[in-house]
Amino acid sequence: MIWYPYEQMKTMKQPYEIIDANGVYLYTKDAKLIDSVSSWWCMIHGYKHPLITEAIKKQADKFSHVMLGGLTHEPAIRLSNKLAEILPGDLDYCFFSDSGSVAVEVSLKMALQYYMNKGDTKRTKILALTHAYHGDTFKAMEVGDDEDYHFVLEAYGPKTNVINIPTEIDALCQAFEKYHDQLNAFIVEPLLQGAGGMRMYDISFLEKARELCDKYGVLLIFDEVATGFGRTGNRFVADRVLPDIIVLGKALVGGYIGHAVTVANKKVYDGFYSDDDRHALMHGPTFMGNALAASAALASIEVFEKENYMDKIKEIERITHRELDGFMAPGIKEVRIMGGCACIEVNDPEILEGYQDYAYKRGVFARPFLNYLYSMVPYIIKENELVQIFDTMKEWFNR
Repeated sequence: MIWYPYEQMKTMKQPYEIIDANGVYLYTKDAKLIDSVSSWWCMIHGYKHPLITEAIKKQADKFSHVMLGGLTHEPAIRLSNKLAEILPGDLDYCFFSDSGSVAVEVSLKMALQYYMNKGDTKRTKILALTHAYHGDTFKAMEVGDDEDYHFVLEAYGPKTNVINIPTEIDALCQAFEKYHDQLNAFIVEPLLQGAGGMRMYDISFLEKARELCDKYGVLLIFDEVATGFGRTGNRFVADRVLPDIIVLGKALVGGYIGHAVTVANKKVYDGFYSDDDRHALMHGPTFMGNALAASAALASIEVFEKENYMDKIKEIERITHRELDGFMAPGIKEVRIMGGCACIEVNDPEILEGYQDYAYKRGVFARPFLNYLYSMVPYIIKENELVQIFDTMKEWFNR
């Protein structure tokens, strides 16, 4: 049987069985549903996009996968070149992996070994945010700060190598003043913290972080697994504040195949480029640079660029503001909007109990969690479909 994610298997309700999907719609045997969460935020083009589907089929006719150990292939080469072209600054050096969580692990391993390769073994601490979520593998959990996801780490006792701070400049300055000579990296979900509650903060915090990282020689890591490719209203937040390492996943392949990439700048890459074999990055996911995934990613990026997705995202944000600005009802704490994300935070999670089935009956698939009812829609969504999502949300509170 399937062991489902984030569920108590003994008490979980039966999941909806999807028999087809097309555009922004999911189909069950008795319903047609707008996917308001882009299947965990990755299906930016919706389902069955012909260009991406054809790219996968075409590559499968050649070969589906070969390892990158001792071998290479055109799709991976082209994708690394394309990412170097579209990413800002000298974020040019691509290390592929098979999921966003693993790509985060790679970034943290890079940061630690970067200093070890320089002979600095004192920089063992990582600065991260409160309410951070970077994935469910072990180091990613350690830099996270969400007891609902990562309580299993309590078995190891208090953290000793991670400091979590709020998105406040005073707290940021204090952390650097106290720990700067012990830090190897500061990792953030830039501007938008996803699974930690769709929390949004100002670019000035990241600008100050960049300044302090430069001052004290600390690497700045942007986890843009969720925010990359337009979700915040920026193509990448890295376009506004340049990190030393960026992590991309989810929308990287348009959601069609699991894959991710950790991209480093020249300074980080040069820290591993050596005649000493022990300075090499000793990491190698089996499916890194998978040919099908690389082909899907290249097609996804082509669609994103040719079909002016940044304009689509601006329109989504405009409609969202029109529909949700000023909306308030009993139990609502705050409404937050950024780019292609909208969140209604409630005071008590019981307020959202039953919403998923309520939305299902009104043609919307939603997956609220904890105190958060949110949308992260496919960018191809039409105005009437987007309005349907928000009308369903508002009707729930106005029952």
